[in-house]
Amino acid sequence: MRIVIAEDSVLLREGLTRLLAEAGHEVVATAAEAEGFLRAVGEHQPEVVVVDVRMPPTFTDEGLRAALVVRSRWPAVGVLVLSQYVEERYATELLSDRPHGVGYLLKDRVADLTDFLDALDRVHAGGSVLDPEVVAQLLTRSRHPLASLTPRERDVLGLMAEGRTNAAIAATLVVGDGAVEKHINSIFAKLGLAPADRDHRRVLAVLRYLGAD
Repeated sequence: MRIVIAEDSVLLREGLTRLLAEAGHEVVATAAEAEGFLRAVGEHQPEVVVVDVRMPPTFTDEGLRAALVVRSRWPAVGVLVLSQYVEERYATELLSDRPHGVGYLLKDRVADLTDFLDALDRVHAGGSVLDPEVVAQLLTRSRHPLASLTPRERDVLGLMAEGRTNAAIAATLVVGDGAVEKHINSIFAKLGLAPADRDHRRVLAVLRYLGAD
């Protein structure tokens, strides 16, 4: 896939470029600040962008704001945001408007090449990906109507929030596909999500989980 990277750290930017090239992807442009990143996206029309949350000049949320601009201006472009720390507000903001083709990962996840490339593929395919650490923090909350879910249903919903398929959830929890299906149907019922398009209900369930719905 064709990728644009926005990262102010030269070492991480060059490392990502090399990693992605070795994996068979094409990094068509890189940028060290948000404005240059947006120009590169407009010029190269990549399939996916990888963006650091904190960028010059203030190193607060310039990267996130640029990512949201990409989501609005070029909706076909997948967006994978990297953050040094877990910041749930950013994850929620990214997913709340249009939770397709978007991901939020901690930078540490880049070190796990398999997980990072898998997340990139899922974002490219239109899925949503949340870092497991973000999911873990959200799981510690007791938020209605999530309080009605069983521990196993919360496990399943947490893995759904990470963007996992039913088969991947079954493999992770070491249960059958039928058991996962049963848990998901129960989650939908407890969250008050009426029968409709299944993928849409999965997204709504995850948004309810994030507290963004």
